[in-house]
Amino acid sequence: MNPLPLVFAMHRRNRFSSALFLIIIALAVALGITISAQERALRQGSARAADRFDLVVAAPGSANDILFSVVYLQPTAVELLDPAVFADLLAQPEAEFVAPIGFGDNIEGDPVVGTIAAFVDHLSGGLAEGRLFAAHEEAVVGALSPYALGEELAVGHGEVDADAAADAIDAEEHDHDERDHEHEHGAEGHANLTVVGRMQPTGTPWDRAIIVPIEYNWEAHGLDLGHKPGDERIGPPFAAEHLPGVPAVVVKPADVAAAYGLRGAYGSERSTAFFPAEILATLYDVLGEVTRIMSGLTLVAQVLVVAAILAGIVAILDLMRRRFAVLRALGAGPGFIFLTVWLYVAVLIVAGAATGLGLGWGLAAGLSAAIATQTGVAMQANIGSTEILGLFAFGVAALLLATIPALLIYRRPVIEGLR
Repeated sequence: MNPLPLVFAMHRRNRFSSALFLIIIALAVALGITISAQERALRQGSARAADRFDLVVAAPGSANDILFSVVYLQPTAVELLDPAVFADLLAQPEAEFVAPIGFGDNIEGDPVVGTIAAFVDHLSGGLAEGRLFAAHEEAVVGALSPYALGEELAVGHGEVDADAAADAIDAEEHDHDERDHEHEHGAEGHANLTVVGRMQPTGTPWDRAIIVPIEYNWEAHGLDLGHKPGDERIGPPFAAEHLPGVPAVVVKPADVAAAYGLRGAYGSERSTAFFPAEILATLYDVLGEVTRIMSGLTLVAQVLVVAAILAGIVAILDLMRRRFAVLRALGAGPGFIFLTVWLYVAVLIVAGAATGLGLGWGLAAGLSAAIATQTGVAMQANIGSTEILGLFAFGVAALLLATIPALLIYRRPVIEGLR
């Protein structure tokens, strides 16, 4: 005898309860899928974002703050690197380029970042259109920037938190304060920027940035321009005696040995040097611990969900005990009854798990898109072997537990069911 028609008939008769149980199972599975897939997407996206930042050198302080400022362009007040250390770095033969990074300005919320053309080319891997900046008032925009080539931009001075660092420069070097977040450089005689190039997509917050010559950034804050008076060039070589302090420097070492040598040389009392991957590894350890705790709580929730659903199914099947007794009286064997009840539960579990897999992937994808929009870090949530194995383990455990109501119905005497 084929028990499937009877199984589907039972689900049709109890369609509301079956749908409710299926939804609960799907939500429990989706929660575990979402946590696992999103954690992996966050790791991969943040790691890719830091790939082009070979070695970061900055003033002694929190490497986490420096990392988030330089790589992820999060506004953070950081100390300034001593100009003497900066000058020493520029003279290192083991560095292909030494790129100062300057913050403090924005255009309608998009950060204006000062650096050198070589770093823009390195970060972008070649421009998507236009050319690199060649003058103080020229800019290259990120791939996701709304500004077109040839467009003129008015720069707003100051940015939350990062503004504090800019003000510290002004107070220390030139004893003047520029704390007004609303004024524009143009109002003080600074020319607006002209967009001359667009970067390739990088999958980082730099895709929304407006990148300018570091000299523009220094000039905006009233600092020395890194060159001798009257020298209108931009970029290296810089004049050591005219270098101001900078929030951070990105170094492209010539090779792996040079990278470790430079990190060791500039990890001192005067400066800190680190590979972004080192800091991310520490953060991933913390993230992994949180994920394991969340996964454990999710597993407990899933077990409780299955137990509650099985209890509900037992109650529903108890209401149908007379029908099962009639089937037994008509000649249906105990194995047929056991298989029917087990399949009734198994259909709910399999359908709920499959629905939860799709729902979890959708939730993780939506969450990744929301985080990418908020942070600028490109990430994509995918279902991998971890999620499939977890789903398989959940399904096997749930199907084993499904034998409990099947055994309860199977062992019930026929006479008792017919009363």
